[in-house]
Amino acid sequence: MAIELLCRKIGMTRVFSESGECIPVTVLEAGPNTVVQKKTPEKDGYSALQLGFGERRRVTLQKPRLGHYEKAGVAPKRYLKECRVSEQELDQFDVGAEIKADLFEAGQKVDAIGTSKGRGNAGVIKRFHFKIKRKTHGTHEGARRPGSIGAGAYPGKVIKGKPMYGQLGNAKVTTRNLEVVQVDTDKNLLLVRGGVPGHNNALVRLRPASAPKS
Repeated sequence: MAIELLCRKIGMTRVFSESGECIPVTVLEAGPNTVVQKKTPEKDGYSALQLGFGERRRVTLQKPRLGHYEKAGVAPKRYLKECRVSEQELDQFDVGAEIKADLFEAGQKVDAIGTSKGRGNAGVIKRFHFKIKRKTHGTHEGARRPGSIGAGAYPGKVIKGKPMYGQLGNAKVTTRNLEVVQVDTDKNLLLVRGGVPGHNNALVRLRPASAPKS
């Protein structure tokens, strides 16, 4: 378990290493994140930090949510997310404390969690990279169709999970083991090697890299 820092994806650019290597990077505005609430095992049954990020006008909030921020003594936030932490990490932060980009360091491996760009409904060629059929010898209008989707006898139905036409994108995506190239503590910016899920200005959660489940 580790803190998942809420970040805003600014966009992509490139930087040059000392050896002259051109490195494509994604620029993330990494906070500051404000601790709005602490969840404890005694009261809530688990330990977690509730983090707020971004500014939001008071008039856009309903009274229960506004009272939640007033109780913590922090300004209203645009995003509010929880992240599970250990009890030792929980004791390191108080309500109202700020967590900034210096939580990470250059050379560290991180995981980026975001929502991919929505591409609308798409066929199997674009969605699953099926091969296009020949457009001759009786193919007619079926060049971009998936072909057979099941047997006619047994089991006599379409198997669950069969790649077919449907929604492309707009799904939770985790990109693992990205390298932090630079950390700008003055501007709270993180430069991460490679691409990160989501469009510009999208919310991205950044955490120390964890091994994938086996």
